[in-house]
Amino acid sequence: MVKIWLGRTVVLPFLVSIICTAQAQVEPMAGQWKTWVISTGAQFRLPPPPGKGDTAQELNALLDRQARRNAGAIQQIEHWNAGAPGYRWHQLFQNLETNVPVGYLRDVALLDVAVYDATVAAWDSKYAHRRPRPSAGSSGLKPHLPMPNSPSYPCEHAVTAGAASVVLAYLFPAKADSIRQLAREAGESRLLAGVVYPSDVKAGFELGQKIGELVIAHAKADGSDARWAGTMPTEAGRWQGKDPMAPGRGGWKTWVLTSGDQFRPGPPPDFTNEMAELKAAKRSFPANARAYYWATRFMMDEVTDRLVFEYNLTDNPPRAARIRALASVANEDAGIACWDAKYTYWGIRPFQYDSTYKPLIFTPNFPGYPSGHASLSGATATVLGYLFPAEAARLKKMAQECAQSRFDGGIHFKTDNDVGLEMGRKVGEEIVKWAERDGAQR
Repeated sequence: MVKIWLGRTVVLPFLVSIICTAQAQVEPMAGQWKTWVISTGAQFRLPPPPGKGDTAQELNALLDRQARRNAGAIQQIEHWNAGAPGYRWHQLFQNLETNVPVGYLRDVALLDVAVYDATVAAWDSKYAHRRPRPSAGSSGLKPHLPMPNSPSYPCEHAVTAGAASVVLAYLFPAKADSIRQLAREAGESRLLAGVVYPSDVKAGFELGQKIGELVIAHAKADGSDARWAGTMPTEAGRWQGKDPMAPGRGGWKTWVLTSGDQFRPGPPPDFTNEMAELKAAKRSFPANARAYYWATRFMMDEVTDRLVFEYNLTDNPPRAARIRALASVANEDAGIACWDAKYTYWGIRPFQYDSTYKPLIFTPNFPGYPSGHASLSGATATVLGYLFPAEAARLKKMAQECAQSRFDGGIHFKTDNDVGLEMGRKVGEEIVKWAERDGAQR
């Protein structure tokens, strides 16, 4: 019988060992989770790590870095250690991406899928080989960071850097050299911290690069470069304008939906009454604040990152990467579905319906029905509500507020938003079905 008192514990030594081992493992089954572009986590399983002789030499290299760990090195360590391994890469993407909203959704999904698949592949090799962390091999090694509770080989930050840098260099070729330099710095930061071996970084980086290349192959075949061969309608009551944004996007390849038209809604109604409702709406400080807040960028993306921090998942790379990938895939599929409907019906915008009406915020150059913000926020709230059940009601309310903000801004009719939210919910539910079968529940 195990007896435990405050201040004194009497337990069998082997039980202590079992408990500590169980607590020490971060997602030991994550290497078996379902992936997006690789067949399984084992597709690129790494060969065994170096043997004792090479490991001893690697320890000496880490001790040498430890002796040179100055203020600049510490700054580099702590920069890349902020958040989960993919966090800094997501920030970099946000700073580089200018093609909003169309390119943003496609590109961030490519990035997050690459990081997720690379992380699953890394976890397959980690628990296949179970290489101890460097501190287990040298009492003189003083890591600057808490030792991660997972095997050392390959390095999770290096595999993320490899995958992310390949995808970002493809998306932003003019910045490719700088992106690759950042990838090297990310890997070096883990060596300076003393938490991985040099061979862990090398193997991880090369593994990530392989997966990044597969994501690029997917991107080149997703139809996003196809020229639109349709025609704009000319009849009254339809959207009119020049150079509408991404009219062919509804035909792009989806990640989970069977196609962009899977949840195509019926046609929009006559907007006579809704135009009167919009004109009668009183502009107030709260309404204006909503309109401007949600118009600045797609805030639900930042909500995703915040939840990872709030639920202390930054030290659980597989979980953090899974959350980001599911949310980003939901956004992209919802965006494709929304664009399919937009360019099927060419829904008119309020300022076009009544030329005397002046919206509060800028009206994007594409049809109104259904609302993109409503579709995306509805999908994201559904997926994040599944991943964080305690937050589901709050997330649903945020999605409704996001949709309402487009009415407040005067650029959408109420029906645009209602139909968009419903479409987004349906897309989100399809992503949830995928997640329920991805193996992460075990």
